[in-house]
Amino acid sequence: MSADIKQQIIEMVGPDLEQVEKALEENLSPNLPLVREIASHLLFAGGKRLRPLLMIHAARMCGYANGYEILFSTIFEYLHAATLLHDDVVDGADKRRGKAAAHTIWDAPKVVLTGDFLLARALDIASKTRSPRVISVIAHITQAMSQGEIDQMENKGRPDLSEAEYNEIIERKTAVLIQGACRSGAIVAEAPEEEETGLKDYGFHLGMAFQMADDLLDYTATAEELGKNPGADMREGKLTLPLIHSLANADDNDREWILDTMARTEFDPERFAGLKQRLADLGGIAYTGERAVRHVAAAKAALDVFEPSESKTLLNLIADYSITRKV
Repeated sequence: MSADIKQQIIEMVGPDLEQVEKALEENLSPNLPLVREIASHLLFAGGKRLRPLLMIHAARMCGYANGYEILFSTIFEYLHAATLLHDDVVDGADKRRGKAAAHTIWDAPKVVLTGDFLLARALDIASKTRSPRVISVIAHITQAMSQGEIDQMENKGRPDLSEAEYNEIIERKTAVLIQGACRSGAIVAEAPEEEETGLKDYGFHLGMAFQMADDLLDYTATAEELGKNPGADMREGKLTLPLIHSLANADDNDREWILDTMARTEFDPERFAGLKQRLADLGGIAYTGERAVRHVAAAKAALDVFEPSESKTLLNLIADYSITRKV
């Protein structure tokens, strides 16, 4: 089913993706070749371009389709790439999108500064919207995402992390950027309040579902699908919902075994297989999937304020795809 949804999406957004790729290349424009090389290593490594597509079609659904939505959509891909560069340095990640993480090729300070450049580039393009509200949304995104990363660092290795705390972290790290892309589409279109609210709510719930599905893939996808060994979040000390729910329902023996597994930094395929079985038996896998499905339903319901259109169909398909994708 996910392959069918993915194919439908690709067929609908093919021309848009071509224009987004061209705009990302044309508007990167750093003065230093090294900055372009580092930024391009991640920017053009096969990302889904989900956030630009959401901004473009949120704007079109609100009646804004003059071509500038393509340029403005690059704001959210530059922001996304900047945070990935920074996060990989902070986390010490080896791979990103199946390739060597940038900081394993170039010095970490150069990678961090390239991320800073991309943030500045996003703000420069945001200024071209001539909308203080869009700039305010971008400022909120960068503040919230930074706080989310700090929260995650502060909570590394905490076996008692609650589901409520987890929700706050993923809202800041993932949902705010997706929400901001959708909301900005409504703002540049000068949409009525009810449409802006609908897109804001859609973006929030989509972002939450997307991250929950991502966290689930860390325990259900193969190394080949992920482009890295599964369970990476756990080995970095990050508790996600499958683990949080399972630990809350584990007896003393299972809890001790899971905590011992979490403490191991090296990937052990047999041990990891045993962990996946426990997460399934304790309900962590199913519960995370159920929570993601609820968020998808809420995201689609938030679009009820809009009349049927190709863009609305696309946003509904993206919501469905967020929890059926394999990577």
